[in-house]
Amino acid sequence: MSEFESPVLDNHIHIDPDHGRGLEAVEDFARAGGTHLIVINKPSWHLGVEADAGEDFRPVFERTLEIVAEATELLEGRAWACLGVHPGCISQLIGGHGYNPQEASEIMRGGIDVAAEYADREDVLGLKSGRPHWDAPDDVWEASNAVMRRAFELAAERDCAVQLHAEDTEDMSEVAEWAEAAGLPAHRVIKHFARGTLEGPIPSVTSREDELRVAAERGAPFLMETDFIDDPDRPGAVLGPKTVPKRVSWLLEEGYAGAVHNAHVETPALAYGIDTEATLE
Repeated sequence: MSEFESPVLDNHIHIDPDHGRGLEAVEDFARAGGTHLIVINKPSWHLGVEADAGEDFRPVFERTLEIVAEATELLEGRAWACLGVHPGCISQLIGGHGYNPQEASEIMRGGIDVAAEYADREDVLGLKSGRPHWDAPDDVWEASNAVMRRAFELAAERDCAVQLHAEDTEDMSEVAEWAEAAGLPAHRVIKHFARGTLEGPIPSVTSREDELRVAAERGAPFLMETDFIDDPDRPGAVLGPKTVPKRVSWLLEEGYAGAVHNAHVETPALAYGIDTEATLE
């Protein structure tokens, strides 16, 4: 058991041994008391992959799974992956490759199809998708929503979760309804980079004290994350790999032991079907 007598899960982190700190970041997390990681594949173009078809994303997913296996060896618990296509890919395909939004959406849906092939693996918990978190024309917005809806359909078929990159909002009820209509329960949809309160999907709260206090006092299911991007040009961005364990310590000091159990045991079981306590050594 970790120093906190509880699992400590970072729900959204990037680990890049080929370009960034890589496994050193995992070691920092573990030394600070972290036990479990959900590793999200980096955007494909950050890894030098220029995708023109769904199959082109496969090397990104394969490398991410290698990293997950290496990270697991360093943790008291283990690591898992969420695999998919970053919504920013639509801008890359339109601006860099000359595709129109519909063509770009088809390529991205193909990438989600490939990611879903891995969903029955023990080390894969879900898909990642989303829509622009920047100002985008209506046709780009609609094309991105089509990609996200495809992720919901495939996650429902494969009985896995979906992590979303999306706009800064406290209400995604409509998106949760889309998931439910596709057969995916709303509690299997997680909004990455969320505030402490969110209607619809489960919030994965960026681990800053003000937002965590809101989530803790709200009492609804939530997760904690850093969104550490492991980019040598942006060291520590968004938050460093030690942050989640440090914030767990802070939550305990503030009297929020129930919130820690919520974020690191109850909600991972609800959203992903994992037992973070049983997977501790």
